[in-house]
Amino acid sequence: MSAFQGVGMPPVEHLHLEHVLQTVCVLESVVRRCFGPEGGQVLFTQDTGQAMLSRSGSRILTALRLEHPVARMVVECVLNHSTVTGDGSKTFILLMASLLRIIHTTACKEPHLSHTYNSKAAAEAATARHLADKLLAFALEELDDLIAIAVVPYGCCLSWEDFTAKTQLQAHTNSHCVQNLLASFFYSRLGRTHCELMSNLTCELLTHWKIENDLPSSSLHFVNDNLAALHTPVSGFPISCSRLIMGQVIHRDFAAHCPQTDHQLVKAVVFSGYLQPKLLRAEEVLELGCGEQGQQRKIVHFSAWAERSLECVIAKLRSLGVSVLMSAVKQSAAVLALALQAEMSMVECVSEDELTLFARLSRTTPVTDCWMIEPEHVATLTYCRPILLGAHRYVHVAFHDSEERATVKPCSLVVCGLGEGQTDQYAFALRDAIRMLLSTWEPMSTSKRTLQSNKSTSLHPDNQIANATPSKQYVLEPGCVIPAGGTFEFLLNHALLLHGSSCSFPDDTITGVPAVSQLLAKALLSVPRQIYSDSPRRFLQTQTRLLSCIQNHLHPSSLTHKQEPNTTLIQVKDESESPLEEGTLIKHCRPEADPSPEVFTLDSGLESVSCKYQVLLAVLQCVSSLLRVDTVLHTHTALHTQSHRLSNISREGTDDEAED
Repeated sequence: MSAFQGVGMPPVEHLHLEHVLQTVCVLESVVRRCFGPEGGQVLFTQDTGQAMLSRSGSRILTALRLEHPVARMVVECVLNHSTVTGDGSKTFILLMASLLRIIHTTACKEPHLSHTYNSKAAAEAATARHLADKLLAFALEELDDLIAIAVVPYGCCLSWEDFTAKTQLQAHTNSHCVQNLLASFFYSRLGRTHCELMSNLTCELLTHWKIENDLPSSSLHFVNDNLAALHTPVSGFPISCSRLIMGQVIHRDFAAHCPQTDHQLVKAVVFSGYLQPKLLRAEEVLELGCGEQGQQRKIVHFSAWAERSLECVIAKLRSLGVSVLMSAVKQSAAVLALALQAEMSMVECVSEDELTLFARLSRTTPVTDCWMIEPEHVATLTYCRPILLGAHRYVHVAFHDSEERATVKPCSLVVCGLGEGQTDQYAFALRDAIRMLLSTWEPMSTSKRTLQSNKSTSLHPDNQIANATPSKQYVLEPGCVIPAGGTFEFLLNHALLLHGSSCSFPDDTITGVPAVSQLLAKALLSVPRQIYSDSPRRFLQTQTRLLSCIQNHLHPSSLTHKQEPNTTLIQVKDESESPLEEGTLIKHCRPEADPSPEVFTLDSGLESVSCKYQVLLAVLQCVSSLLRVDTVLHTHTALHTQSHRLSNISREGTDDEAED
């Protein structure tokens, strides 16, 4: 279905700010339904009749039929960001829509000079472009410093031991465990029912692939690069049947199988090409011009030579003790017959990813020339046997233990789902979770800096922001996480408002326009407002609770328990307006007699600070690029490359010229 049916946007040549805002708002209305802890799933019906049910923002946006080029450009930016970080697709759209609304409102309020611009629309577009550029410049120069000063002290930094620790069963007592980070991630994708199961499987998978005495990112990179070969989707079973299988699952069945390779120590060789020996010169096989009888005689001689050569190769393999052959291509019937005769199992058409993983785990290299088989090409396996997963039979191999592989325990993950669409959804969520962890452990920074300030959480962030000097530079550390539920947005909103009120930038402001930091602070609140859309009162209570932490130098985790009746809290006098949004101070008032425990409970898990930072930069870059588009050219014919057009012209002459 089309997401833009009924929008009523006619084809235009000049792209106005209202058109951009209207297009993004349509995308916002789609993702808003599945955003936040109370968000639902979106049901899509494809042309083939197949239904897709998903909460993933990237999958939902990909399934939309987008006709307008602005919408396609926005979705492409979202997918590019999600491919890197694995998270933030829905937040991307919400932030972008909020920013565009704020920019549009601010640009409309700006007084326009008739002698400078030909029309009011042109003046508004120029103001919008100026604001977008200033927002992006501010984010690139100062946003990471503000996050490091005002946000990171209220979170924590996960260690690599947390990524692979056996504490996932004690997630309720260890709030710093990566289990909470994964659980909140899977909760936003799969719901509350399956988030704990998937986070446990992910932690267990990382534990088995832990590379000792190496950087933590190495293990994450390895799992991310080889995830296609490390997981097997199985439809027709509930997700609770998902599990880890020691060894590697080759997603092919035996072309020739000998049971002797199932339960004993076996040796295997991987062939990257055909097992048939290559001839150096074709004239050694057939000599043209010898007549029909001569050609038949040469063909008979060639067949006998090929058979003897193949027998020599098989004999060479048997002398090395090889009993399993794996091939990237389909071998001939003669090869299969000789392999069975020699009691060798054959696996054909193995994917390149699986062969690469097999070669790396077995520490061997594939054979490119069958005449050059050496002992270093032979892999030692504990067994090589068939395995039935769902309705398909695959090849299951286990690698022989060695001292070098003591810390790494090769395993494959079986991801189960009742239907094919659900299984794919679980697999995609697992892939994005690995990318999210990788982005968390390798935070992006705009420049290489050294952390020169005191990293103690007892420092008052407000004073740090007010007294920050260019000599103090900050950078996000690996593994920084913060409580979910809008904590990042609330804290950064407060820091941006303080930054805008304490600093004056005559070159960064327009007459009558607030500082860009205040505009960005206002846009940030759109995310927690959507999270607490079902309870505006809880939005205000969460916001004031975090402000209390800032003013009293407390960590948000100190409010995880129910407060005593005599404890001084901060209450909002007027719930119609957000106090932090306007930059006003909140006075201390008496608390309610018995505050609800859920208001002071941080039960929303953890979020990655690096992913939050990256989505902010990606949104600002997309807005800046989008507002620079002035004209949309609608073409009705496909564009051809130069080489393709030249070939058409040479074949068809003036027909192609008339068509162009």
